[in-house]
Amino acid sequence: MNGQLQVMPEEWSRAMAVVAHPDDLEYGAASAVARWTRAGRSVAYVIVTDGEAGIDGLDPAEAGPVRQKEQIASAALVGVDDVTFLGRRDGVVETGLDLRRHIARHIRRFRPEVLVTATFEMTYGLADGQRILNQADHRAVGVAVLDAARDAGNRWVFPELLDEGYAPWTGVRHVYVVGASDPTHAADVTDTLEPGVASLRAHEAYLRGLGRDFDPETFVRATTATAGAALGVPHAVAFGQIRLQGV
Repeated sequence: MNGQLQVMPEEWSRAMAVVAHPDDLEYGAASAVARWTRAGRSVAYVIVTDGEAGIDGLDPAEAGPVRQKEQIASAALVGVDDVTFLGRRDGVVETGLDLRRHIARHIRRFRPEVLVTATFEMTYGLADGQRILNQADHRAVGVAVLDAARDAGNRWVFPELLDEGYAPWTGVRHVYVVGASDPTHAADVTDTLEPGVASLRAHEAYLRGLGRDFDPETFVRATTATAGAALGVPHAVAFGQIRLQGV
C-alpha cells in the first residue's frame, strides 16, 4: 500500500454492500460496517451466492444453508439485520443483464448513497508482495455492481422494475472497493476492530473447512494495521473510491 490514504467521507446515511459470497466482507470490511452502524447509519448486505461450493468436505445442499446462517449471525454482530441472498450458483456467477437487474432492484429497494463491493481485478496483492488470482465470482460481481449502480438510476434500463414498484434511484454517490490494488480512502476502525473480528469468527464451519491454521484476529489486525499506518491511526480499512459519472 503506497502513500497516504484519505479519510473516507461519512456524510451519508445508507450504504449497501454487495459481494459474491458469505464471508467476503469479514476479512476487515466488517469492522468499518460496525463503525458506521454504531454511528447510526443503515447498512444492508446483498450476497450473490450462498457460498455452497466453499466447503470441500460438505455437500453443497448442506453447506448453503449453513453458510447463510453463519452470514446472518455475522452481520448481526456488526449491526446489520438486512441480509439478502440472491441464490446464484457458487463458483459460476456470470456478469450480465440478469445479474445487473437483480442488483439494481435491490439498490432501488434500499436506496443507498454508498455501495461497497470486493475487488474485481484479475489479481490482488498479498502481504508479502505476491499477487494471487482473484476468484471469478468476485470479478463478475464487482463489475455487475458498478453497472447496476448506474442502471438503478435510469428508468429506461430495466423498465420492468418500474412495474414491480421500484422507482429509479440516482442517489448512489460512490462505490467503495475493498481489496483494491491502489486504495484511495480508509475508515478508522480502531474502536470497532473487535466486532469485525467476531463477525469473521462467526463463519465457523467455513473456516474449519479450510483445513489449515487460520486465526481471524491475527489476520484482521495485520490487515487493518497496514491500512492504519497509511491513514495515521492504529487500524483502518482501505477502499478504492469510484465516483459515478455525473454524481
